Amino acid sequence: MAEVKTFGVMLFEGFEVLDVFGPVEAFGILGYEGKWRVITVAERAGAVISAQGPKVIADYAFDDSPPIDILMIPGGIGTRREVTNRTALEWLVANAEKAEVVASVCTGASLLAKAGLLDGRRATSNKLSFKWVVEQGAKVNWVHEARWVVDGKFWTSSGVSAGIDMALALIAHLADLKTAENIAVRMEYEWHRDSTRDPFATIHKLK
Repeated sequence: MAEVKTFGVMLFEGFEVLDVFGPVEAFGILGYEGKWRVITVAERAGAVISAQGPKVIADYAFDDSPPIDILMIPGGIGTRREVTNRTALEWLVANAEKAEVVASVCTGASLLAKAGLLDGRRATSNKLSFKWVVEQGAKVNWVHEARWVVDGKFWTSSGVSAGIDMALALIAHLADLKTAENIAVRMEYEWHRDSTRDPFATIHKLK
């Protein structure tokens, strides 16, 4: 029997809904064949309120989370608080070390940066909040114009919907291009495949 891999999303109060559920939709479809499962993890298991209001259930607490192969960190207004949450940052460091891939969407990159996980690496983030995110990691090589950036096992994306583009690219990397294309079709999503093209860098005057 083939090993089932785990796509795990870290939740925190004030997370951005689409940051989570865009990639979850893609990896959820990937899991239809039983080779992947999707889980959510937070400091405490149970309901976690999003930036938009609806609550989402965290399947596991930090203390009882199973091993995670692909670890994803969303953004959202809650990142402003989480960058000072030592418990969350320590959990990130411990689990990032063991994960096959560590990904962030939007301002989720601020948590990876604050934890020191992006030091010396190329990374990007939400362009509207770019200045604040950059302040969380002076040793990071921040890429101003990118839809997503890959450096080793770290994948970081621009804001919100860019997480879907990154997730599909990650699926193409982990599985194959045809699988990613089929998932995009099932989602009825027009996949933006050029990681370097980010019109929001221009809109927010980062170039």
